[in-house]
Amino acid sequence: MILYLLGFCAVLLGTGMFVDWWHKKHGIDDFDPEENEKHVSESERAYIESYMHNMKNDHHNGMS
Repeated sequence: MILYLLGFCAVLLGTGMFVDWWHKKHGIDDFDPEENEKHVSESERAYIESYMHNMKNDHHNGMS
């Protein structure tokens, strides 16, 4: 049973490595930040801005 689980993990890891290699080789050809920005909802935008603001505060004030 353990060997099957280890084999399954190895297959998942190998698949992930193959997909990563494939995308690094072919790259992204049509990256347009303005077009991507159009598809972000207001709630997602607010969440990210809040998260980035809190991370900046944590960085400046130290994690305590």
